[in-house]
Amino acid sequence: MGTEEECTRDSRARRQQERMADDGGFRLSLDDLQAFLNGVHAPYPGPNELASAARARDFLAAKVAHGAVVYGVNTGFGSLHATRIDDAHLEDLQINLIRSHACGTGTIVDRDIVRLMLLLKAVALSKGYSGVQPATIERLLMHLDADVLPVVYEQGSLGASGDLAPLAHLCLPLIGEGEVHFRGERMPASAALDQLGWKPLRLGMKEGLALLNGTQFMTAYGVMAALHGRRLVQLADLVGALSLEAFGGRIDAFDELVHRVRPHPGQMASAARLRRFLAGSELVAQPRKRLQDPYSFRCMPQVHGATCDVLAFATEVIEREINAVSDNPLVFVDEDRIISAGNFHGQPLAFALDFLAIGLAELGAISERRTFQLLSGPNELPVYLIDKPGLNSGFMIPQYVAASIVSQNKQLCTPASVDSIVSSNGQEDHVSMGANAATKLMRVVDNVYQVLAIELFTAAQALEFHRPLRSSDRLEELMAAYRKEVPFLRFDDVMYEHMAASKAFLQNLPLDAFEGGPQPAAPDHSEVAR
Repeated sequence: MGTEEECTRDSRARRQQERMADDGGFRLSLDDLQAFLNGVHAPYPGPNELASAARARDFLAAKVAHGAVVYGVNTGFGSLHATRIDDAHLEDLQINLIRSHACGTGTIVDRDIVRLMLLLKAVALSKGYSGVQPATIERLLMHLDADVLPVVYEQGSLGASGDLAPLAHLCLPLIGEGEVHFRGERMPASAALDQLGWKPLRLGMKEGLALLNGTQFMTAYGVMAALHGRRLVQLADLVGALSLEAFGGRIDAFDELVHRVRPHPGQMASAARLRRFLAGSELVAQPRKRLQDPYSFRCMPQVHGATCDVLAFATEVIEREINAVSDNPLVFVDEDRIISAGNFHGQPLAFALDFLAIGLAELGAISERRTFQLLSGPNELPVYLIDKPGLNSGFMIPQYVAASIVSQNKQLCTPASVDSIVSSNGQEDHVSMGANAATKLMRVVDNVYQVLAIELFTAAQALEFHRPLRSSDRLEELMAAYRKEVPFLRFDDVMYEHMAASKAFLQNLPLDAFEGGPQPAAPDHSEVAR
């Protein structure tokens, strides 16, 4: 029977055998990372990847031994790139880099984002272009397996030379410094390493730089936002369908014929979902007085569907980045070259994350309009959906709250990627601000959950005034589940508790019951910005 570390490595190798691309390279998908976050072991880089890393490591060492001057190996960093470092201080150079760049501040990053960062950093280094020792990749994975999660801070990255400050905090514990969350406590990394019997990792040439270069902070946020985005586009259709029922809306606008002649993929998918959600409803079969509904109902496929298409684009960018090499300099063994370039620049991600924020925010914007229509539109519903309006304010103020959140989302959707600032004494003279795009995107995600929750709260209340007519089987199942968490209100009550319960309901709702087949599991929503 082998040691714990040997058994862990064998387990990784078995998992890795099932995650090989057609070209023989190791790849991860968004689905893999969803499973990883939900407790299923993700495939890890295996023996082939570690061998490639070792080969690049040996190649780099040989070049330096023969007198090559390599940026960040035997030179200073950034604007200090022309400063030559003596061979006796090459390890000190890498340690000093991590220490000096650990300048993060602000909110502590959620544990699932940190877990993604550790995995994505290990994957990037395992590609065999960074020149790091296999032991460094192994140590990152050991932190994951033992649930020793570094304390990382949200603020500090310009998204230029990668996510320098957050990645410095991620990697300090490898050398026994910084802090970690371990066994339910926040503690010095040295204390956790002592408990585990691990010695601090000794960094070789370039390893501090390879650990800090890269886009793993903003990529991890992008992964989380995209996974939540998958749920939000489905929830928007589900809640929107319930609102249509409560409003007395028409189903004609979702007819397949309409969307066949404007065949945007997201629009067609949204219309099909809405038809499924409403199939068999007694309510939609009732005669309608209006020839057309307001846009917030009639144009759900066009608006929700456009967000679906934005999500598809962002997912493509994020999945490329998950499997990319964003280090500098890069080691190309077969070509006998070491090249300094700019793969760490976050612009591709910054654009995609900003675009995704805009797309998801629109789900909230149109949702708030449906809530407004249920309270004040030509819908023949009681004023503010409550008995004795005037004495009772009913659902007046939840709509205020939704409007406030939607306006905040508009502010958060100002693109970070159009901004730049000069740093490193002019050497880093254009930056992506992708990290800011990433963190504000997660605030948008959380806000959209709350706006949809307020719509659901309102629509469920409004639907009760149409009884005894029934909605579709799917929507009646939704109502039955919802009523276990949130009651029908006849008179005023303390509303924030019901709004919070409504949000939690949406965040944890198993969507497969309504979609008619297996769907991605609900991501743990604890990482959504508070």
